[in-house]
Parts: sequence; C-alpha cells; structure tokens
Amino acid sequence: MICELTPQEFDRFAINHELANYYQSSYYGNLMIKSGYTIKYLGYKNKHSEIKAATLILIKKIKKIFKYAYAPKGFLIDYKNDKLLEDFTKAIIKYAKTEKILFIKLNPEIPTYRYNTSYKKKQLSNISIIDKLDNLGYIHLKNNLYFESMQPRFNAILDLKNYSVDNFAKNNRNKINNANRKGLEIEVVNSESNIKDLYKFIEFKKKRRDLLYYKNYFSIFNKDNYADIFLVKINYNTYLENSKKVFEEEEEINQKLTEKLFKNNSLENIKKKMDSDRKLQSYKNDVINATYNINKDPNKYIAGAFVIKYLNRVHIVISGYSEIYGSLNPNYFLHNEIFKYYKDKYDYVDLNGVTGDFSNTNPYYGLNKFKFGFNPYIYEFIGEYDLVINKRIYDFLITTNQLQKEFKKD
Repeated sequence: MICELTPQEFDRFAINHELANYYQSSYYGNLMIKSGYTIKYLGYKNKHSEIKAATLILIKKIKKIFKYAYAPKGFLIDYKNDKLLEDFTKAIIKYAKTEKILFIKLNPEIPTYRYNTSYKKKQLSNISIIDKLDNLGYIHLKNNLYFESMQPRFNAILDLKNYSVDNFAKNNRNKINNANRKGLEIEVVNSESNIKDLYKFIEFKKKRRDLLYYKNYFSIFNKDNYADIFLVKINYNTYLENSKKVFEEEEEINQKLTEKLFKNNSLENIKKKMDSDRKLQSYKNDVINATYNINKDPNKYIAGAFVIKYLNRVHIVISGYSEIYGSLNPNYFLHNEIFKYYKDKYDYVDLNGVTGDFSNTNPYYGLNKFKFGFNPYIYEFIGEYDLVINKRIYDFLITTNQLQKEFKKD
C-alpha cells in the first residue's frame, strides 16, 4: 500500500536506491516548497512493512481548481520488476484518486540509448521498460529532441575517472589553453552573497527563475555541503606577462619569416608570414588590453556556475558568462576547472542537457558542439510520461489548451 513518509524515512530509502538522484530528495522537496508547491513523500510498503518503492511528488493546481502531481526524475522503483511496478501503479492511482489528483507526470532517469561524440548509438537493456509502462497505461509524451519537456531527454555525462584535457576535442583544448594564457582564474565560493555575482550571468537563461530561487537553491543544498559556486575572473598581471612573452616569441618568428620571404616568396612562405602577422596583431591587442585594464577592478567576475554534488555525481545545474569577454573563452575554462576540482572526489559530471538533433542545422548546434568537445557520453533517457487518473478532465484540459500553457517552456 501507499503511505506517506517523513522526509527522514524517504531520504534513508532514496539515497540507497539504484536510481538515487538529488531531485528525489528532501533537499529538492524543501526547495519546491519555497517555490510554491505542496509536496508529499510517498512509500510503497509490502505486507512486512518494508518500503519497496518511493517517490517525492510535487503537487500544483491549474487555474486554482485542478490538481496534478509531478515526480521529478521519476519513481524510485525497480522498473524491471513487473509485479512490483504493476502493484505500485495501481496503489498510487488509488492514492491519487483520494487526493483528487488528475494525473502524475514523471520523467524517469532511465537511459535507453548511449551515444559517443561520433553519434554512434548503443541500445541499452532498459529499452524494454517502455513497453511495460505502455501496457500499464502510462502515456508516453512526444520524444522531445530539444528542451520542450520538464527535464532534458538527452544529457552529456563526463567520466571523471578518465578525465584528461588530452581527451577533449582540439577546439576545446585550444580554447582552454587560450583562457589560461589570458590570466583567467577560478574561485570556489560558498557564500549566499555570491549568488548575486553568479545570477548576472544566468538571469537571461531562466526567465521563470528569479534571484531568490537560486538563493534558496544554494542555501538548502549548502546546508550539508552539497552545493558550490564557481566564479571566474581575470588576473591582468598574468594576462600581461603571458601576452608579452608570446608577443616577443612570435615577433622573433615573424622576423625570420620576413627574411625567408625575401629569399623565397613561395605561396607556402606567404601563407606562413600572413598567419604570423595575424598572431602578432592578436598578441599585440592582448598586451594593450591587459595594460589598459591592469589597474581596473581586480575582483570583477566574468563567468560562473552553480554546482550540486550528490552521491557520486556532480551536476552543473547552470552556468553562464559575460559575452563582452567571450573572446577569452571563460566558459571553456570554467568547465575544465570544475572537472579538475572534482576529479579525485566524484565519478561523473553531468553537463546537463543537449539536444537529440545532432545536425549542424540544429538551432542549439553551438551548445552541442561545446559540450561534445569535452568527449562525454550522451545518454538518451526514456522520456516523459503522464499517468492519467481522471481521463475525462485530463482530455478537457488538453482540448482547452490549459495543459499546454501550464507546461509551456520559455
């Protein structure tokens, strides 16, 4: 039967489950309370009063009349145990009816395919769960290629045990080296006051999420050291010193190429000289830029990220940077510093969502290219489902477009 659990009872079960994730925790539940949801911790017990499945559900109203529930990242249950899944489904439908909940939305963190960065696809054994859910009446919503659903259906996961910059794509390696040369430095801070520093880089990304939301997010998870804030700034002394060095080195190369060109003006030598001229001008601009800014605000941040650490995984919840400083490649530097910081403490980094459209005409092609350049695996999850309790009203909400408005993404 379904029973309500205390947050402590729920966490004790959840943290040991194979599908454990921070969305299914009392920490996330406390965040959602502050975000206006009613929450319930539910457990499914057998006749010996042992908890065999559990879920956090977030309850919300549509038009202040109709209630629905959402189980973020899905139920904590053995989806391959047919009898357990069937019994649990019947029990939670019965519970939802007593609570006048119209449907339960869920997006289980169950990978069905794995891709490498060459887009080679491997089917995983979890694919069989799709038929099980279909047979039990769960409605499989459309397979979103982009970010239309509550959670991304495709995530990039980096194996920290095999972390090495040498494994990255050439473009990512070059941009990281460029950022290091230009004096970028990382700060890991654990103060709520720094949320404001971070927010200026992410506020345009999450129109529904205000500064208070991220302050609550950080304070709730930081209580037990599950949250970190990373901020990037420029050390202009280092920037100037490095820029002078490479300028002087390239100036010497350029002079030799000039002498070589006088002796042999072949196409190959012309191209080498033009390439050196371009580099020399770029390095000169760096010297000018560093010299101009060396006495400016030394604590000005240009990029940042909010990170959750939970069990063996690190989650980059959100990151951003000032486009004014885009040429310094702060986002590449930031992510690599995050990997280095956690590589000896955790097993994986979740880079968050990518799209399932791997073409270069994809509107999110730049995002995919950036994340794929770190050589992660791409996992395609099972997708989003609705377990409908009251089909008549559920259909009414769809035909009147109220359901679409509720879950419309900005």
